[in-house]
Amino acid sequence: MTDFLGLDEPPQPQSGAAYRVLARKYRPQTFRELIGQDAMVTTLANAIRRDRLAHAFLLTGVRGVGKTSTARLIAKALNCIGPDGQGGPTIDPCGQCEPCRAIAEGRHIDVIEMDAASHTGIDDIREIIEASRYAAVSARYKIYIIDEVHMLSKAAFNGLLKTLEEPPGHVKFLFATTEVNKVPVTVLSRCQRFDLRRIPAELLAKHFAGVVAAEGVQAEPEALALIARAAEGSARDGLSILDQAIAHAGIGGGAVSAGDVRDMLGLSDRGAIRALFGHLLAGEAAEALRLLRQQYDLGVDPAAVLKTLLETVHGVTLVKLGTDLSASQAAEEQAVMAKWATALSYPVLHRLWQLLLKGHEEVGRAALPIETAEMALLRLVHAATLPDPGELARALAAGSPPAAAPVAPPPSPAEAPLPATVAALADLLDASNRHLLAAGVRNRLRPIRYAPPELVASNATPLPADFARDLATELRAITGRQWKITTDAAPGEPTLAEQAASAKETERAAVLASPIVAAALESFPNAELIGWTTNGVRHA
Repeated sequence: MTDFLGLDEPPQPQSGAAYRVLARKYRPQTFRELIGQDAMVTTLANAIRRDRLAHAFLLTGVRGVGKTSTARLIAKALNCIGPDGQGGPTIDPCGQCEPCRAIAEGRHIDVIEMDAASHTGIDDIREIIEASRYAAVSARYKIYIIDEVHMLSKAAFNGLLKTLEEPPGHVKFLFATTEVNKVPVTVLSRCQRFDLRRIPAELLAKHFAGVVAAEGVQAEPEALALIARAAEGSARDGLSILDQAIAHAGIGGGAVSAGDVRDMLGLSDRGAIRALFGHLLAGEAAEALRLLRQQYDLGVDPAAVLKTLLETVHGVTLVKLGTDLSASQAAEEQAVMAKWATALSYPVLHRLWQLLLKGHEEVGRAALPIETAEMALLRLVHAATLPDPGELARALAAGSPPAAAPVAPPPSPAEAPLPATVAALADLLDASNRHLLAAGVRNRLRPIRYAPPELVASNATPLPADFARDLATELRAITGRQWKITTDAAPGEPTLAEQAASAKETERAAVLASPIVAAALESFPNAELIGWTTNGVRHA
């Protein structure tokens, strides 16, 4: 029995140190390693350099952006004595002196960390107040780091106020919280507050690339981009997902692939989503539902499908506005987005967004998620063929049947020739139901150079701020060509409205100078010209 239990065997040596998860292993040890918080680091550096250190700091932000890590870095920065033991507070702690090493290892006697979630009462705060009266044992400052400070009780907050307002000179308080709205205003007013930002996905992906390189692991850039997006601005969440993805890739040098990450996280394939979005725009209900069910059978949450469709609509809208998304999109995705941006109007995009947003909310609380998602997509298919409300109102006012919303790509340049004159340009905008822009072209535009698809307009008389951009966007949608519209300080030609008024005045003068009208006015001195007809057109 003893042999079976192995009690008589000598202890087996460990193969190595215990594994440390990436979120702990790559916790920033210097402010240079803290990503995405440059504004805060600059403020702290200036405060240390000018010896204007606050006695209490409040660090707030979403989970995983580095609040506790920043608090420890501040503790190191304030207590660092340098390799030679003669240094002072610095934004670049050496990491070699005893205070730096002890704080990094969590064993410094003068740096006390407390989790407010498990120490919420007044008695815990009394201990801090009593201990704060005594000088630091071995450090320059005695530092209290209180995590999730919003969970302290009302009595605990009240007990802390006096000490927080007038602490001893050797004491610093560092508070961290994810819910700053729950911290009393009386506490907030006694702290220097830093709002740590969500870390952009591009920075996270770059950081993760450095981590996998240090770990000796291969990873596809698209896989790291997916992890960065899934992290939603949190470095800790992203490193946890990356840890899982490396384990998912297996032993033997397996690379972390985008497909593996999608399978692991239940993310929908962007190619499949683009195909689904195309079928929705084309009104192909059966094919759209088939693709939705295909994603569902692969383990993708229906809410995740609708979320990705929302991201697609948002991306198309940004492309239509002229935003450059090439850094975060593959070439194939860029081409499709550009095509949709040209084909879809702003009202259609806004309507798609609202319908998808409503569908996403319904799926989130539905008893039958996949069935609810199908009904949401069917509603979208039906709406895709409806006319724009603005066009519908204009059509009803004109007494003509409304046209369906555009879902097909615009005609090719050969089928939609460019307008040869500015007047033709205004007529084209009117014919395409861009009446407001057409009015702007007629009444505000003073062309300096017109050579379609290029237009240089005068801004000597100020144009609306978004006029050039909106005109270029709508002309691209109408003609299928990229327009370049710029402004210059030169005076330019008169507007179409001014040209029409000038022509009308010239014609009026010619009518008044004609022999018959001149004779009539001479015979009837009190008569006046109230109108005339030219080529069947009445002028007043």
